[in-house]
Amino acid sequence: MTNTVAAAESDSRMVHMPGDGAMWVMVIGDLIIFGAYFIIFMVHRAMRPGVFLASQQHLNITIGVVNTLVLLASSWFIARSVQCTRAGEGDRALRLTYLGGLCGVLFIGIKAYEWSAKIAEGYALSGNEFFMFYYMLTGVHVFHVGLGLVILGVVVRELRNPRRRRVSMVESGATYWHMVDLLWVVIFALVYVMR
Repeated sequence: MTNTVAAAESDSRMVHMPGDGAMWVMVIGDLIIFGAYFIIFMVHRAMRPGVFLASQQHLNITIGVVNTLVLLASSWFIARSVQCTRAGEGDRALRLTYLGGLCGVLFIGIKAYEWSAKIAEGYALSGNEFFMFYYMLTGVHVFHVGLGLVILGVVVRELRNPRRRRVSMVESGATYWHMVDLLWVVIFALVYVMR
């Protein structure tokens, strides 16, 4: 009898992969593609270190830091939303998801401001190789933030309906959102910080 109880308790505490398997395939695919972008960036940087270093000096690292903090805050809100969903606190999870999404919108707004300032200063996509990579990497990332906001919209729809609130849907949205945040941390390190 004791073995049966222990086995039942063990089964109820089994660790599972959060979210849906299809979301993990998508996330791993995106990580592979971005990994290739990062390698190509590093190869070009090694070939023309002077151009990359001189151009990098024209980026505003404070804006990069603020955007990093905004996305890290969004990740925290989304992680807490998953915890609240698992605990059956759907209304709190909904508020936290809104806050995470708001941070995503703020990130896009800050990035648009930064791009417009760089373009006004004469640092356009065609300016040099560094700025081509800068706009390409940050642009593809902003696209992913936008897609992440759509996915968070699906999570919000899920959380607004008390009869649904599937934990796996919230976990899938969080999985994608955390990938977007992780990619930004690498982009920030490569483009803004690494000398």
